[in-house]
Amino acid sequence: MTAVLSKVDRGRAEEARPRPPRRHRMSRLDAKVSPYLFVAPFFVLFGAIGLFPLLYTAYVSLFDWEVGADDPTFIGLENYRTLFDDGQFWNALFNTFSIFVLSSAPQIVIAVAIAALLNENLRARTGWRMGVLLPYVASLVALTIIFGNLFGPQYGLVNDVLTAVGIGPIDWQADTFGSHVAIASMVNWRWTGYNALIVLAAMQAIPREVHEAALVDGASPLRRFFSITLPMLKPTLIFVIVTSTIGGLQIFTEPKLFEPSGGSGGGTEHQYQTVVLYLYQSAFQGLDLGYASAIAWVLFLIVIAVAGINFLVTRRAVR
Repeated sequence: MTAVLSKVDRGRAEEARPRPPRRHRMSRLDAKVSPYLFVAPFFVLFGAIGLFPLLYTAYVSLFDWEVGADDPTFIGLENYRTLFDDGQFWNALFNTFSIFVLSSAPQIVIAVAIAALLNENLRARTGWRMGVLLPYVASLVALTIIFGNLFGPQYGLVNDVLTAVGIGPIDWQADTFGSHVAIASMVNWRWTGYNALIVLAAMQAIPREVHEAALVDGASPLRRFFSITLPMLKPTLIFVIVTSTIGGLQIFTEPKLFEPSGGSGGGTEHQYQTVVLYLYQSAFQGLDLGYASAIAWVLFLIVIAVAGINFLVTRRAVR
């Protein structure tokens, strides 16, 4: 009986307790709801511009969908079966990975080295830091045309230098490996400085006390770099490598404009045709939207898989 009375008394006390003012309740509601309202525009735009086209592409890939077709035919996974038997697709995939490896691996190493140099006490540091970003600011089309002339088979400056040192000229556009090197050099020229500044910002965020303690313990600059700097750069290096992977496997403009005519075939024998170039050729020249959508989805899955592998490998290697 006493317990029942105490519960009744507590209920009456809660009812008699004054409610918080309306302004206080609104502020609490604002604190709970506002964060979701702030991030909502991104998710709305992502759903309209990113997620919907992605899902719609998967839908189109299940049809024999020609440009202008009023009634496309549902064929299920036939586009994917045709794709996996397509030798041109595998050639484009090999070219994509070859250019990606030739560009991304040296790019990350050089970016870290440049960031380490820019982190030192240099004169006119701001000027040097702005200078490494100039290739990124310049027009990609202009850079591609300039590099196409530099690697020209007859009057290119690179062949002139090779001839001067006794190596002999290389037909950069006709040779498979040579064309990959030339296109990878364009990618490295454009993105190395950008990645270097990202790594530099992470280097400057490392507490100086850590380096000072290692210096007191007698650690050499090289030892401090590999034992302190690189491990503490792990999140930034993972970000740079994953973004480089995503961009490198979707390369389009450089091989598109490397050929003087700007064709999407990637050379006379498709020696530097990438997957995105093949996708473009299938969609806008072959007018086969269903097959092009299948290419896009296979590339999407490949990018996710390679980016995930790079993430795991980088995390373990830096550790």
